[in-house]
Amino acid sequence: MGQEVLCAAVEKLRKEFLEWDWTYHNCPCENQEEKMFYWPGAPEDEIMVVVHQSGGRQELFHRHDYFYFNYTYQGEYDSISFKYDNRITIREGELYAGQPFAGHALCVHDDRETTIIGVLIQKDTFCRAFLPMLSANTKLFHFLLDPATNEFSDEFIHFKIEDDCNIRALLEMMAVEYANRREDSQAVLKSLALSFLIQIARQYVQENRENAKENLSEKIVQYIGEHFDTVSLKEIAKNFSYHPNYISTLLHRETGKSFTEILLELRMERAVILLEGTRMPIEEISTALGYSNSSNFYKAFRDYYHVSPREYLKTI
Repeated sequence: MGQEVLCAAVEKLRKEFLEWDWTYHNCPCENQEEKMFYWPGAPEDEIMVVVHQSGGRQELFHRHDYFYFNYTYQGEYDSISFKYDNRITIREGELYAGQPFAGHALCVHDDRETTIIGVLIQKDTFCRAFLPMLSANTKLFHFLLDPATNEFSDEFIHFKIEDDCNIRALLEMMAVEYANRREDSQAVLKSLALSFLIQIARQYVQENRENAKENLSEKIVQYIGEHFDTVSLKEIAKNFSYHPNYISTLLHRETGKSFTEILLELRMERAVILLEGTRMPIEEISTALGYSNSSNFYKAFRDYYHVSPREYLKTI
């Protein structure tokens, strides 16, 4: 991609940023009123790419009703989390992301011009088009769907983008596409956004693995969670270089559950989250969870929760 084309796209999106609707709306939260940003663009735009440039600004603490993935393209800024009462600095080359209803206040350092490129995704679009592809990692899955059980969340993802990954390149491609919108741009953006999110998920998994001190059984359970749609005891044994009987005995001794019970628990946990937090048809959910047909999923769900998926939906 030519640098001239990219710079022109970033500059165009920077000017467009001022034209979008960034009105603070009052929104009741627990026992107080808070500020909320609603989807700033056209309803038919399921994905937006925005460029926020500032030389010094303190926002009000606010929330959003969409997913956002902000990349610090130039400079640095602080984000203040209300729930954790902390202030973190997001530096150049770092990603800061939040779910719908996540709350924060952005503060750009006065002495530095800062450029933030944000990918905004409507909640329904994210849940239907992208979530099934990102559901392998347990921690990331819970982060992405936390609003399903906690409407006003204050969680966020923050890490440095590695230089050898493709996240920045994909982001730049999305910026150019959105700056020069055509009739099929939303379809193109969905493809690019899926690759962008998969790259983020990979790095998120790597960051958590490096920071976590897990024993073998915890690593195996994590592996099951990351491959629950295709995993088998034989595959686990091969991956960890142990005999299947040893893996089975270890899991039962340290977790009190068999491999089959752990796999079923993980699948059913995700089934409920998908039923509550998305509009995916039950047939799509069964496929995403690794069931060969919806009948097997219905039976497993009823045996586990004592109601069918459709009956469960009526209780939500």
